[in-house]
Amino acid sequence: MPETIDPAALWATLEPYVLPFGLRAIGALVLLIIGLRVASWLGRTVREQTKKNPHIDDTLGSFFASLVRWGTTAAVFIAVLQVFGVEATSFVAVLGALTLAIGLSMQGALGNIASGVMIMVFRPYKLGDFIDAAGVSGTVRDINLFQTVLATPDNIKVLVPNSQAIAGVIRNFSGYETRRVDVTFGIDYDDDMDKALSIIRRVIEADERIRRDPEPFVKVVRLGDSSVDIATRSWVAAPDYWDVTFDLTKRVKEAFDREGISIPYPHRTLVTKPGADAA
Repeated sequence: MPETIDPAALWATLEPYVLPFGLRAIGALVLLIIGLRVASWLGRTVREQTKKNPHIDDTLGSFFASLVRWGTTAAVFIAVLQVFGVEATSFVAVLGALTLAIGLSMQGALGNIASGVMIMVFRPYKLGDFIDAAGVSGTVRDINLFQTVLATPDNIKVLVPNSQAIAGVIRNFSGYETRRVDVTFGIDYDDDMDKALSIIRRVIEADERIRRDPEPFVKVVRLGDSSVDIATRSWVAAPDYWDVTFDLTKRVKEAFDREGISIPYPHRTLVTKPGADAA
């Protein structure tokens, strides 16, 4: 007959081990929950305070907030380990021994952190800039330790690892205060070129968003297959770039219609050889 296990005796044997461990586990869980909340709160607080400081831009504020949050999170995990009896010195020793292995397995993550620091130092872009990086175009919404968050023109959230962003060519469309609007118009070969040039110049001069210095460029640049091409190059404030591009195209077309200037379109001529019908 199998021996019967006495629950009271079993509990008496395990109590010295289970009870302290259970209390430690509960304490560690409470510490972890509170610590993570504090880390999140500190990150938000740093972000809000940097926004109030005119000497710290949003890009730097976002990076500092991310740094504080992740640093506090690391300290919380170390404290949780200490609750279970892992000494800080022992933890540092183990961490040092595992540094090589962790580094090899997390090359991408560590590279992203290093690249994030480089972005903060060299400032190729900042929050609110419209950029093209790692083959993606969008407005910079956030820069943290690991990635740059972009919003595409159709409002899709794209996460670009910092290492990929900094390793390739970065095009910052908001990097300068002004941009050049290039629009080309084609007119019919039978139309008056000087009249068309005059119409385009009047439309450009009527738009207050277009700068007078440098002087707008309006010249005949090409004799195409079906049109005489007139190029315009006008300088505007960077935020006005797209509006001026669309408005200039529309207003020149309307002015051409009023003044009898035609915009040609490709024609196809059908040639029928004699006797083809009979065949």
